[in-house]
Amino acid sequence: MKNFICIMCPKGCHLTVDEDNDYAVTGYSCNKGVKYGKAEATNPVRVVTSTVVVRNGESVRCSVKTADGIPKQFVRDAMKEINQVRLKAPVKTGDVAIENLLDTGVNVVVTSSVQAS
Repeated sequence: MKNFICIMCPKGCHLTVDEDNDYAVTGYSCNKGVKYGKAEATNPVRVVTSTVVVRNGESVRCSVKTADGIPKQFVRDAMKEINQVRLKAPVKTGDVAIENLLDTGVNVVVTSSVQAS
């Protein structure tokens, strides 16, 4: 049995996932809790948010995030890769800062635009 607090809505349901019973989930208030509990027990993923350096811009950094969740065990290595990124202004929301981060098939995208200085 694994216990989680669901983060799919503000309720924060206390979920129990029974690994020996086909990952049956109890303690949820909606079906989102079932999906979250099973995923968290079998293959937890996280969306990573951070900032990267921007050269020759009105701002020296811009925000970025993974376009989708990546396996939780890759988060530290993902941050090492993200911290190496240096973009040149101008950059705009939606630009790809890293393609296929750590061979996960997930891109890191810019979430704040920076104009050239």
